[in-house]
Amino acid sequence: MSTIARNQWYVAAYGREVGRELFSRTICEEPILFWRTEAGEAVAMSDRCVHRRYPLSEAPSRLDGDKVVCGYHGFTYGSDGGCVFVPGQARVPRTARLKSYQVVEQDSFVWVWIADPQNPEQGDPTRIPRAPWMDSPDYTVVSGMEPIDCNYGLLVDNLMDLSHETYLHGGYIGTPEVAETPITTEIDEDRNVIYVSRHMDDAECPPFYSKSTGIEGRITRWQDIEYTPPCLYLLHSRIAPIGAPLPGDDGSDPHAFHSEIVYAITPSTENSTLDFWAVARDFAVGDDAVTTFLAENNRTVVMQDVVALNVLQKALDTEKDGYQELSINIDAGGLGARRILKKLVDAPQAVTAAAVG
Repeated sequence: MSTIARNQWYVAAYGREVGRELFSRTICEEPILFWRTEAGEAVAMSDRCVHRRYPLSEAPSRLDGDKVVCGYHGFTYGSDGGCVFVPGQARVPRTARLKSYQVVEQDSFVWVWIADPQNPEQGDPTRIPRAPWMDSPDYTVVSGMEPIDCNYGLLVDNLMDLSHETYLHGGYIGTPEVAETPITTEIDEDRNVIYVSRHMDDAECPPFYSKSTGIEGRITRWQDIEYTPPCLYLLHSRIAPIGAPLPGDDGSDPHAFHSEIVYAITPSTENSTLDFWAVARDFAVGDDAVTTFLAENNRTVVMQDVVALNVLQKALDTEKDGYQELSINIDAGGLGARRILKKLVDAPQAVTAAAVG
């Protein structure tokens, strides 16, 4: 049984990745071809020619204006996926049409709507969760993408329980206080959003923050997670020197350093995941050295997760007779996420209606 939720929006790429070169990515088991029209509009369609299933992203396939020419036999497609030319005959078969996908560009991401073949519906762009810091002039952003050879649910579990930072990411973002501090969890069943918060009143400042902010002493550190299944995970990170004023009633917080950590968690196949990651900061906005440092260090942290999750998936694959999990308090957010993801998989139309209403 599939674990992938459909009738959902997923991040397929960063906007910068899609241009006038044919570009392919597998999203939810579906190979999708991306490119931009001459007017700059992002297009997504099936990456398989209808004739002999040749991948249109492979050479010598090419763009001819706003048409895709298959490099195997020359079948040619318009930007709507319709075939406009077949070799050796004037008539184009009525069924010669590629599957096309709804595309929305928002907050530096290219989102695609993955429909449920059994209960298809049109995607509502207003349901796409926001990450406005990604293209805000008030923030500097570093970002990347790493593929992981694991089911996307394992990455969700990883991100919902940040106590692993203490052990897996020591020397970068992990300190003892992350694992020692209790969490609070709230699950909004109506909006299908999970919130997990960990507020540390007196914590060591990890190198990721001490070297980027200049703070040398201990800090107050807040980690506030906001996860909107299936795809978008936000970590609102706040650090400030101990004794600095807390945020005012109006939300102002000039004495703290804020990072918006963004993950788009996109299933590629049942056991492979696209891990889009970004760090948006409101401090040292014009400092190239800080930008380079955070980009290198955050990618290191992401790769530590990649290695661990690849190992974990291989271990789980050997559990032929199933296995018994042990969950504790820190797993509340992850278990809530699993429950909502299962709802999305089992009844996509019903859950979608609840989310919109």
